[in-house]
Amino acid sequence: MEHRTLTTRPFVPAPFSKPRWNSTTVVVLDLDGVIVDSFDVMREAFEIAYREVVGVGDAPFEEYHRHQGRYFPDIMRIMNLPGAMEEPFVRESHRLRGEVRVYDGVAELLGALRGRGFGLAVATGKSGPRARDLLDHLGLLHWFHHVVGSDEIARPKPAPDIVERALLLLETPPDQALMVGDAANDLRSAQGAGVRSAAALWGTPDEADLLRAGPDIVLRRPADLLAVLPERSARAR
Repeated sequence: MEHRTLTTRPFVPAPFSKPRWNSTTVVVLDLDGVIVDSFDVMREAFEIAYREVVGVGDAPFEEYHRHQGRYFPDIMRIMNLPGAMEEPFVRESHRLRGEVRVYDGVAELLGALRGRGFGLAVATGKSGPRARDLLDHLGLLHWFHHVVGSDEIARPKPAPDIVERALLLLETPPDQALMVGDAANDLRSAQGAGVRSAAALWGTPDEADLLRAGPDIVLRRPADLLAVLPERSARAR
C-alpha cells in the first residue's frame, strides 16, 4: 500500500492503433534494472528506512536485492521485516530520484520500438503511482501505452498477473508478446503468462541466477532487442 501521495501529472495512456491479430507485437519491460539504474538509490533508501524503523545494525540490502521483481511489502514479509519500512523507503526513493539514471541506449530503443509500431508496457515491482512518477520525471512516460504497478493487480511477481494485465490492456495474446526483465521473478511472471521472456544482462547483479530461470532470449545491451524484433515487425506490416 502507498503511504505517500506523489504529485505528478495524470497518466494518460498513449494511443495505440492495434494492427491485425496475426501481426501484433508487444514488448513488456520491467523498470528497475532494465530501463533505469536505481541500484544506489535503492540501497540508500533501504538503509535509511532500516535505521528509522529497525534501528542499529547493518541493513540486509543484499538479501533484499535478491528479491527484486517482487512488491516491497511482499519482500518485507519474506524477510520478516516491519512493513512500516515502506513509508520511509518510498519517501527516500522519491527524494533521491534525481540520482536515478536511464541506461545507455534505452531511450533510443524505446523510440525505435514505438517507431516500428510495437506496443509498449511497463510491468514493475513498484507501485503504479511511483513508477509513473519516476518515468515522467525522467521524460520516458510518453513512450509507454500502459504502466502497470504491483499495487494494481491481485498477485505481484513472480505470479503472472502483472504481465497478463499488461496484455489485457494492449488487447494482445500471449504468443505475440515478449517480456524483458533483469530478475528471475520477471521471467517467471512472463513464463506463467505464456509469454516469451528476455534476460536483460546489463542491469542484473546475478547473471547466473537470471540465466537459470530459462529466458527465451538473452540480451547483453538494449540495442540487442532490435536485432531480435525487426523482421517480425517488417513481416507484420
